Amino acid sequence: MPPPKRTTRPELDNGFVLDILNLGRRPGSTKAIERTVPAPSRIGLDAIAIEAGVPVSLDLQLQAVSEGVLVTGSVRAVTAGECTRCLDPVSGNVDVYLTELFAYPNSITEETTDADEIHRIADDLIDLEPVIVDAVGLELPLHPVCSDECEGLCPECGVRLAIAESGHSHDTIDPRWAGLAAKFGVDPEPSTELVNNEAEEK
Repeated sequence: MPPPKRTTRPELDNGFVLDILNLGRRPGSTKAIERTVPAPSRIGLDAIAIEAGVPVSLDLQLQAVSEGVLVTGSVRAVTAGECTRCLDPVSGNVDVYLTELFAYPNSITEETTDADEIHRIADDLIDLEPVIVDAVGLELPLHPVCSDECEGLCPECGVRLAIAESGHSHDTIDPRWAGLAAKFGVDPEPSTELVNNEAEEK
């Protein structure tokens, strides 16, 4: 009688963890993975990320090769964060394409590659989380903005310049007069003469 067909272990094959027991090690064997799972934790950058619990769509192809399993395909999710100019909420989508080799235990690749340079298969399981974390972090913008035209915040009062009155500005006191103004309770006019003198000296 032929040996019983191996089945996946549902308690292990979930989320970003893939069970490759059924894939086997014959080079060329393939397996498709399509699933949507909640992000186990916040994935991304300080200003924008996939928040924990947000659905992450995986559309992947696993292929057995001589040294391990090659994982290719896309990872998609909705992102949320704040504009780095005006601090308003921003949202978007991230779509990254993975191409990653996971090495078999005791393979030449596993034995000759530094631990931090390649991902490994353990107990016929592939953990995609560190790969997805790295890929998403590289794809997201370091300084997300709500729009390219965003003017940001007023440096003096913090109001959004997009909603500020036309000609919004603040009078500034020459710092050399600020101490005297505070001492005598005077509200001096901004000094343009000193500013002009400084410009001429430079």
